[in-house]
Amino acid sequence: MLVFATSDKGGTGRSVTSSNLAYRRALTGSNVAYLDFDFGSPTAGTIFDIDSVRRGAASGGIHSYLQGRADPPLRLDVWSHSDRSSLRGRPSRAGKLVLFPGDEFGGEFPGTREIVKRCARLLARLDAEFDVCLIDLSAGRSHATEIVLAATALPELQRVDSRWLVFHRWTRQHIIAAHGLVFGKHGLLELGRENNGTPKLDPAWLLERVRFVRTAVVDPESDSLAGLRPEQVAWLRKCDTDLKALATKLRIGRTTTIGSVPLDPVLQWREQLITDTDTVSRQVANAETVEAFVALARNLDSENAWAML
Repeated sequence: MLVFATSDKGGTGRSVTSSNLAYRRALTGSNVAYLDFDFGSPTAGTIFDIDSVRRGAASGGIHSYLQGRADPPLRLDVWSHSDRSSLRGRPSRAGKLVLFPGDEFGGEFPGTREIVKRCARLLARLDAEFDVCLIDLSAGRSHATEIVLAATALPELQRVDSRWLVFHRWTRQHIIAAHGLVFGKHGLLELGRENNGTPKLDPAWLLERVRFVRTAVVDPESDSLAGLRPEQVAWLRKCDTDLKALATKLRIGRTTTIGSVPLDPVLQWREQLITDTDTVSRQVANAETVEAFVALARNLDSENAWAML
């Protein structure tokens, strides 16, 4: 299964959330590949704590592969390459967790027909090897998004299960931006239909494969807000109610949302994988955050979860 992670704005928590759900999915025994298609900022190595590719690979990364300078692209087993002790060593019953980094200081580039074909070949090959391939895209209406939309329309990938996660923070600005990314001018549905010179994606078909993920959600009833004044709590409740109404109006309400990640202090200060060491031993991260990641990882291919939406 191919899972494309996208957002209209930076700072949504797209990369750190998708990295954590990849990690949690691998812990259940699934073989998971994480592809850094954030062409303008290929820093997924930082989240996985692989120092050698914090800013991307020195050579042979995703950029090099797509542009014909490397084949196959560099791949790094997280369990053996991570510099973080709590990640080093494959846990019992865990599946593979492999990072495909971008190139160091890589930038955006348009997709030619050859680049689209190379992308399709890579995704088809990895889909055959891994249970889940999570492709982290550049934010907004990017070249990376155009490339994968065109690639998924090619014969090599037409039979491959593909899904889209659109990330947004729980604010008015981000809700409006997420709606625009999917439904607006030059949004996903329109880009999939245009696909210059390649087979087109039916908007209705594509929309069925799009779900939204809310990040940094503040729960007005949370114990962590116990120190707030009653007036502040009342104001937060009103904001939350207004946001729910706005999301529903813009077709990204509860019925099209597949995950919600609470605001977590650790992720506000450092983009990282949250391990059991962080929640149980050190107690610096919230168990509710891990529960959200676990639920999202489980729902990726749960037909019941998608059918109920």
